[in-house]
Amino acid sequence: MTDSLVFHPAANALYGFPGARRLAAADTPWQRIEVWDTPQLGCLFTLDGRPMTSAGDEFIYHECMTHPAALTHPAPRAALVLGGGDGGAARQLLRHPGIGRIVVAELDPEVVRLTGDYLPEVRGSAFEDPRVELVLGDAAAFVATTQERFDLVVFDLTPPDSPAAGLYTPAFYGALKRVMTANALVSLHLGSPFHHAERVAALLAGLRAAFPVVRPLAAYVPLYGSLWLMAIASDALDPAAADAATLQARAAERHLEGLRYYDAQLHAALLKAALTARDKLGELLQLY
Repeated sequence: MTDSLVFHPAANALYGFPGARRLAAADTPWQRIEVWDTPQLGCLFTLDGRPMTSAGDEFIYHECMTHPAALTHPAPRAALVLGGGDGGAARQLLRHPGIGRIVVAELDPEVVRLTGDYLPEVRGSAFEDPRVELVLGDAAAFVATTQERFDLVVFDLTPPDSPAAGLYTPAFYGALKRVMTANALVSLHLGSPFHHAERVAALLAGLRAAFPVVRPLAAYVPLYGSLWLMAIASDALDPAAADAATLQARAAERHLEGLRYYDAQLHAALLKAALTARDKLGELLQLY
């Protein structure tokens, strides 16, 4: 049976995917997970009715959430993914051969199971790779107890008004710095500048209070129905200072080939794309 899958990113906005068919659903202690097949983007899954990952366009945000930060770093060795149970961020990070250790700290085992069953192409063989460890449970608890340190941290999480709320706080950013190396970079989703402006502004303010360098970047993501803002934060490295020649050289050294969206030439454009949100929303976002 087909239906229309409709999302409500804001009280006064909606968009959807006609002809969708629900394939599976599960209620867990933390959230409701649904898997849908759509004519437009193939299989996708939602958490509490919010779009998370689709087979058809996951490469856009997973590449943007990993490679700009990873190439800004001259030699990343270890990465931590908070959330990321679909495996997409881990799969992209594995493209950097110098990364010998990736921890994926996913709260909900049902996310891992259902995305593995219905969206196996998103993770590929990432969770079978010996460099990847999947840790099930509270990501904040992992950060509080681990003795490891990481060069890259990816927030592949649900928004702040969700079970992940405690990870978008100054207290958690402070705890996270204990497990970050001196040149580490953090990347995270911010949201739609048109539908989630206040949330985006609050996230940027929190990041700027914790990190000297905060750079928004933007890409249009069909699943999210909007221009989508992300950010990279660091105590030491600035993705806006990485020139194309350096990025191209690092990509060549790492044999970073076969990407579908991101490359060294696009790097600066992703950072500049966030300016369109500033033009639309004035000084609310204070992007620069």
